Amino acid sequence: MPSIQTQLYILFAMTAFAGNSVLCRLALADGKIDPGTFTSIRLISGAITLFILVMLSNKTRRSSLLSNEFSLKGSLLLFGYAITFSYAYIDLSTGSGALILFGLVQLTIIFTSLVQGIKMRFLALVGMAVSFAGLIILLLPSATQPDFTSASLMAISGVCWGWYTLHGKSSQTPLISTQLNFIGASIPIFLVLPWIIDWNGTTQEGVVYAVLSGSVASGVGYAIWYLAVKELSGLQAGVVQLSVPVIAAFGGLVFVGEAITIWFAVSSVLVLGGIGLTLFSRN
Repeated sequence: MPSIQTQLYILFAMTAFAGNSVLCRLALADGKIDPGTFTSIRLISGAITLFILVMLSNKTRRSSLLSNEFSLKGSLLLFGYAITFSYAYIDLSTGSGALILFGLVQLTIIFTSLVQGIKMRFLALVGMAVSFAGLIILLLPSATQPDFTSASLMAISGVCWGWYTLHGKSSQTPLISTQLNFIGASIPIFLVLPWIIDWNGTTQEGVVYAVLSGSVASGVGYAIWYLAVKELSGLQAGVVQLSVPVIAAFGGLVFVGEAITIWFAVSSVLVLGGIGLTLFSRN
């Protein structure tokens, strides 16, 4: 079982991921901002926030900022996840999008772990299956037949995030790694800026959502996640992320006033119980 500190990191990161999902839905669903502009502001604000955090951190770590922790792979994976995620949600329902994203994250981590020859304990596999079943129960009642193009984009987003999660396990300085990944992911934004930005259709509220998504839910959340993921196996890192839709749904219950359903109660027990089994399996 991970340490108490790691468990707190996981809780914070999963809450941030759920908050990021809510912010993205609020911004894109009502046309307050277009996906390209949202992604641009999200990545750039995340890079700025993380730069400030790095400058406030230990000086010896800052000295190795550029020499040890920059990763082109990490930057490209982060950019791929962010841009496809935003454009996918133009024509995807909340349930279908979340199911595709987190399902592909889990499958990507499992497939990569098997290719690397990592053996999985039976209890971990049971926990994974229970959590995945709970996620399906939560999402299927509201899921609709997804648009093929949008579903494909969300699948790509899930693969990118799955690989990004595994990539973070090798980081020695999570805060610096995340900051450099955000800077690297922002570079393609500037290259394609004239083609993806639509300032005419951008509202002030949409910009605020994008900044919060980039600085708090993404930047700080991803840095905390990199701290946690070092203490988890690949399978555990994938399974705990299945809690994000449950947390996001709970946020909807509290802040949006959505009714509590039997589907939500049952799926929450299964998802969180499965996560507990998978985390315990490492003992």
